[in-house]
Amino acid sequence: MNFELDEQQRDFASSIDAALAAADVPAAVRAWAAGDTAPGRKVWTQLADLGVTALLVPEKFDGIDAHPVDLIVALERLGYWAVPGPVTESIAVAPILLADHERSGQLATGELIATVAMPPQVPRAVNADVAGLVLVAADGHVADATAGTSHDSVDPVRKLFDVDVTGAPQAADTARAYEFGVLATAAQLVGAGQAMLDHSVEYAKQRTQFGRVIGSYQAIKHKLADVHIAVELARPLVYGAALSLAEASPDTARDVSAAKVAAADAALLAARSSLQTHGAIGFTQEHDLSLLLLRVQALRSAWGDPTLHRRRLLEVL
Repeated sequence: MNFELDEQQRDFASSIDAALAAADVPAAVRAWAAGDTAPGRKVWTQLADLGVTALLVPEKFDGIDAHPVDLIVALERLGYWAVPGPVTESIAVAPILLADHERSGQLATGELIATVAMPPQVPRAVNADVAGLVLVAADGHVADATAGTSHDSVDPVRKLFDVDVTGAPQAADTARAYEFGVLATAAQLVGAGQAMLDHSVEYAKQRTQFGRVIGSYQAIKHKLADVHIAVELARPLVYGAALSLAEASPDTARDVSAAKVAAADAALLAARSSLQTHGAIGFTQEHDLSLLLLRVQALRSAWGDPTLHRRRLLEVL
C-alpha cells in the first residue's frame, strides 16, 4: 500500500509554490496588516487561477469537488507562505456550509472571499471587514451576517470581528464544516512549521559564532532535528484525518483533534527553535520570520486551541 502523494498532487503543490514564490507574499502580508489588502487580493486571484479556491466547491458550480487530501496539499503550502486572509474559512469551511447554494460558484472563481464565525469554538470571524461574505454557523444552521466590533489579534493580519446575524438561517452541515476548519488550520500550521525549519537551516549555514558557522554545533543540529521530527510526525496525522473526513469515519473527531494538537505543537517548537537560531533579528518587523512567528501563535488557538482538542481526544478515548 502506497501512502505517498501522487504525481498530480506533487505537481499541484509545486505550482502553488512557484506562484507564491513569485508573488512577494511577505510584502502582501505587511500591506494587509497596514490596511492595504490589494496586494493580498492579487495573491488570492493567483490561487483562484490555480484552482485552490474551488477545491471543495461542487462541480455543478464550476468547482473541483476535490478529495480532502488535495485540500491539505494546498493548505500546507499556503501555511508555508503565510498567505493573508481568511484562508481556512473561505477555502475549507464556507464551501461546506453553502453546499448547494449558487454562491459557491463565486467562491470557486475567487470573486467572493468568505469568513465564518462558528460559536462557541469560533466566536469571532477573522477579516470580516474585507470579506465579501460573512457567515455565522451553529447547531446545523448557517446565516449571513455583518461585521461588528473589531478586536486585535496577536497577528495583525488576522483582525477578529464580532458578527451580527442579518439573514435567515438555512440548514447546513455545521459539524462537518467545523472538522474541515480544524483540519485546514492544522495543515497551515504544518506548512508554517516547515517554513520556519527551512529558514533556520539556511540561516544556520550562514551565521557564525566563535569563528564557526552555528550549524556545525551539535546543539543546533539536535534542536533543528527535533523540529524536523515533530513536523514529520504531525504531517501524517493531518493526512490521516483528511482520509477520515473523506470516508465520514466515526473516528473523524478523534483524528482531526489529534492532527491539530500535533501540528500546533510542532509549529510552536519550530517557532521557538527558529527564534533561538536566528536570535533577536528573527522577531524584528523587517525579517520575514516574524510573519511566521505571529501566524503560528494565531493559528494555534484558531478553530479550537490545543487544550480543547486534547479534551476532545480524552472524551473519545
